[in-house]
Amino acid sequence: MKKLLFLPFFISLLWLASCSKEEDHRLSKVAVPVTQSIADFRASVKVQAPRKIQESGKIYAWRDYIFVNDKNEGVHIIDNADPFNPKNIKFLKIARNTDIAIKDEKLYANNGMDLVVFDISSIENIQEVGRIPDVFPNYYHIAPAGANYIDLEGFDPAREVIMGYVIETRKIEYAIDDRISFESRGDGASGNIGTGGSMARFSIKDDFLYVADESKLSTFNISDPATPDRVSAEHVGWNIETIFNYQDHLYLGSDRGMYIYSIENPTRPQQVSYIQHVLGCDPVVVKDNYAYVTIRGGNLCGQNFNQLDVVNISDKTNPFIEKTYQMSNPYGLGVKDDWLFVCDGDAGLKVFDIQDTPDLRLIDQFSNISTYDVIPLGEKLLMVGDNTLYQYSYKGDEINLISSFALN
Repeated sequence: MKKLLFLPFFISLLWLASCSKEEDHRLSKVAVPVTQSIADFRASVKVQAPRKIQESGKIYAWRDYIFVNDKNEGVHIIDNADPFNPKNIKFLKIARNTDIAIKDEKLYANNGMDLVVFDISSIENIQEVGRIPDVFPNYYHIAPAGANYIDLEGFDPAREVIMGYVIETRKIEYAIDDRISFESRGDGASGNIGTGGSMARFSIKDDFLYVADESKLSTFNISDPATPDRVSAEHVGWNIETIFNYQDHLYLGSDRGMYIYSIENPTRPQQVSYIQHVLGCDPVVVKDNYAYVTIRGGNLCGQNFNQLDVVNISDKTNPFIEKTYQMSNPYGLGVKDDWLFVCDGDAGLKVFDIQDTPDLRLIDQFSNISTYDVIPLGEKLLMVGDNTLYQYSYKGDEINLISSFALN
């Protein structure tokens, strides 16, 4: 009998409430995994010539370079020594990659279920120097749009990796007990540190790399950069999405709320508090006594609320939402000095004055661009969206476009 992963979540709940354990038969769209052997998957990591991006993801800044994730494909390396004329110089092919972090000329990246370390002391001669196998869940949960089920029969995570899916129309025969709710399934800065955006799952503090996967917070000791040692892995919850490090605390965004963890003991983060918000995808940034949280609805994010929550964290054991602002379709955000930058999807980049937080004042908006994530640096602002890298300069109270660089 087929063992299927059932989508979406809410339909699953309705079925469980209304069906008996008798067998049912119907035509459904089934996502069938496309797999690769683990040996071939690990051997596929390569440094390649620059190429066009397929789907831009997160961005990371280090020295004169910008690293742009190509979702689940790898990382594009941009030489940004001249911000007016950035150059795409290499592609680091890393299958199932979504995040990186850099310290001491070592780049840490997820390669599916593995953590991989690269020596980037010479960008012209990047080398893989370390790998910790099987520290992240070995599954690929993004099924194609329109799929009702994921067929996992025959998939062996000990031998193979899911690279993607194809959709087939099938007459499904199943018993209720064989349907698994997708939601509940799980498997087993100083100058030498780069800067990531708010959508990141990787964060470095001193000699420790913190990684948030869908359900766990892992701590790696990277004092020996080529041989990271995972010193702790704690179950946090479900659908953890982002991590932000600020003043000895980690702020984890999930689709249900924000977790605050203390890293005063860096080897073993301790949960301080949790605040629940409306269901939705949720990156977080923090400044002083406030956390700024964008919540996006639609698709797999849950309901249709789109908003910016201002969370008072002056008492980290008792955070509370002090004010909410409506947004169009927000993604990443960043904070610098008295400015908050919000990537509001197709509504563009919004700039808020936060001097009177929780009362925010919209002071600028860059429309007619699609925005995804943003990194405010000391002298310029980096933003990525719709396969384009944008750079802005700060001049007094003004923000001006320096360059836009199409990655495709």
